[in-house]
Amino acid sequence: MKQYKNFSPHWTRRQLLEFGLAGGVLPIAVSQVSSCVKQNLPPLRTSFQVSSAAPGRLRARPTQPASTGTSGLHPLRQDGKWDGLLYVPASYRGDKKIPLVLMLHGAGGDAEGALNILQKVAKPLEMIVWAVESRSSTWDILMGRYGPDIAFIDRALAQTFNRYAIDPSKVAIAGFSDGASYALSVGLTNGDLFTHVIAFSPGFMAPGSQVGRARLFISHGKNDNVLPIEHCSREIVPQLQQAGYEVLYQEFNGSHTVPEVIVPKALDWFTTSSATES
Repeated sequence: MKQYKNFSPHWTRRQLLEFGLAGGVLPIAVSQVSSCVKQNLPPLRTSFQVSSAAPGRLRARPTQPASTGTSGLHPLRQDGKWDGLLYVPASYRGDKKIPLVLMLHGAGGDAEGALNILQKVAKPLEMIVWAVESRSSTWDILMGRYGPDIAFIDRALAQTFNRYAIDPSKVAIAGFSDGASYALSVGLTNGDLFTHVIAFSPGFMAPGSQVGRARLFISHGKNDNVLPIEHCSREIVPQLQQAGYEVLYQEFNGSHTVPEVIVPKALDWFTTSSATES
């Protein structure tokens, strides 16, 4: 697993909070930090209005698999590197499309930790869980722009769609902490791919564009001392609702964590709710 004891990302959580980015939209096109708390999300746009070459856009889509992937826990490797873990339920046979959750770790985390958040609950729910690892300590948007992480995710998603039968109406991106911020950002940018977004304790959102209208689940601890709720989810959620997104928001008595009781609520919501029409 990855170790990042000496790495410091370009934007730290403290810096994001100090500059007011924790609850707003990070302006990707500008290099200077500005207060984003005062900015609202731009108007919703449908998928045909945004080029696939726009920042943060993904090209991969569920398709008829060219081969039959196997069940079990599989390490992901591209270019000879360790890239994450893919969990496929034992019941998978390839003749029935099933949901997919792309799970993202927090800063300094890894795929195993991200997978552990969902795996125990995912088994009875019969879904594929793909836990990917960032190319560096945290996700590329924390460094200022979409780059190597979004490119890797696109390649790995294409590979997964080529091997497994995925239900296009049940494709979620999820994450914790920095991973939650990235899940919100990428999910809003690719609402024509991700039907649902699950964000456990996000700090901010930085969509490159707004495509489609995925459904959103957000949870946050009232006593979070890493990404304080009043500067983060309590500002993020109203902005999303004002922009027309359907948000299921859960606050809990706790700190910067994902309580066991929250996970089944999020996954039950994912498997039983349908994506909102764009």
